[in-house]
Amino acid sequence: MSSPLLKPQQIVGAFFLIQLQLIFAPMNYTVAIVGRPNVGKSTLFNRLTETSEAIVEPTAGVTRDRKYGEAFWGKKNFIVIDTGGVQTDSDDEFEGEINLQVNLAVEEADVVLFLVDVRDGLTDWDRSAARLFRKANKKIILVVNKVDTSDKEALASEFYELGIGNDMICISANNGYGTGELLDEIIKDIPDAGDEEKIELPRIAIVGRPNVGKSSLLNTLLGQDRSIVSDVAGTTRDSVDTLFNAFGKELILVDTAGLRRRKAIESDIEFYSTIRTIKAIRQSDVCLLLIDAVEGVTKQDLTIFGEITEANKGIVILVNKWDLYEKDHKSVDQYTALIKERIAPFTDVPIFYTSNVTKQRVLKAVEKAIEIYENRQLRIPTSKLNEIMLPIIENFPPPIVKGKEVKIKYVTQLPTKSPAIAFFCNTPQNVKEGYQRFLENKLREHFNFSGIPVRLYFRQK
Repeated sequence: MSSPLLKPQQIVGAFFLIQLQLIFAPMNYTVAIVGRPNVGKSTLFNRLTETSEAIVEPTAGVTRDRKYGEAFWGKKNFIVIDTGGVQTDSDDEFEGEINLQVNLAVEEADVVLFLVDVRDGLTDWDRSAARLFRKANKKIILVVNKVDTSDKEALASEFYELGIGNDMICISANNGYGTGELLDEIIKDIPDAGDEEKIELPRIAIVGRPNVGKSSLLNTLLGQDRSIVSDVAGTTRDSVDTLFNAFGKELILVDTAGLRRRKAIESDIEFYSTIRTIKAIRQSDVCLLLIDAVEGVTKQDLTIFGEITEANKGIVILVNKWDLYEKDHKSVDQYTALIKERIAPFTDVPIFYTSNVTKQRVLKAVEKAIEIYENRQLRIPTSKLNEIMLPIIENFPPPIVKGKEVKIKYVTQLPTKSPAIAFFCNTPQNVKEGYQRFLENKLREHFNFSGIPVRLYFRQK
């Protein structure tokens, strides 16, 4: 009879699996909060994302830079957009400003939270926006804010006049009243991680800062002008999917808008382009991260690298415009060392030096991306993992913490879309970060996880 230690389903508890579903669930669902200035949009954003990222101030118009964050509820997660308040002092009955803000939100979001203020009551702006919402083929939830007492709930009845949705939800974003009911309504249509339609073709996203050559790379690969190419940063404002056949395999190439620093996002269109790019990363399998060889590795490059690894996606770095870089025989080694120093501790990433003009190594980069896609789906038998890792752990055990010896007894790969390895031991809290990196490096020595983030979990045996 086999040992029960060899049955992961008897070891991995239900709570642990719920945590994994949250961590690895795709985050493509988008919720936009729209409303007049000072109705509580930023407060609701902070409440839903459980952060304090959005500035909350009782002065109309404080939110100018649009913000986005993650929200989790009922084992599901989604993107929340905090939009700026639309000014209502226009001479043309708010038409221009309402159309810009509301139409962009409706176009991008899966769900729009139309936030109104019970204290101010029904306004002309609310009526104008409601007319636009009724024409939209999107789920609109009417949310009446600042309902913190029962008598105010009765006052909210006048908003039924707007005729949006089947019902409205009364909340207080400030103290949390009603937000649970709101979240339940938001996630109704979000598919469970296991229910999502399986994507048959590999998705490879081309990402990077504005004007690093993303669209030019796509055109180089396709041999045609599929995307508009311009020296003006920000020409591409939407993600473009293109079917591509390479090395006997069909895949989808995704050309994305450039990701700017948040402070550099100047317009509504640029902001929603950024959201689309974030979603494109989340929906992809592998990302080609382009870096401008002449400008070098910037802070924004590292931010995008972080977005990719945070989403557990495969990654290939392309140092583009290499033909313009003044170089000698040591340049590649020196540049590679600089990149790895900046992206540490995750340095097991393939790096290619490319040029869209000379077409240097662009196909090799795509070939590597396909290899990473296939390795990302690698499933290592539990017996093989234990055969390799347990002798290493025995020869190089974790450091003793406060006189307590850490004993790792069992290793298994978890059933997730990207590699995740669980180590079961007596005191998981005592496995320090340095030893975790040691174990990850040993895994990478024995299995081809190049360009793939690997998550390690330590749990009580």
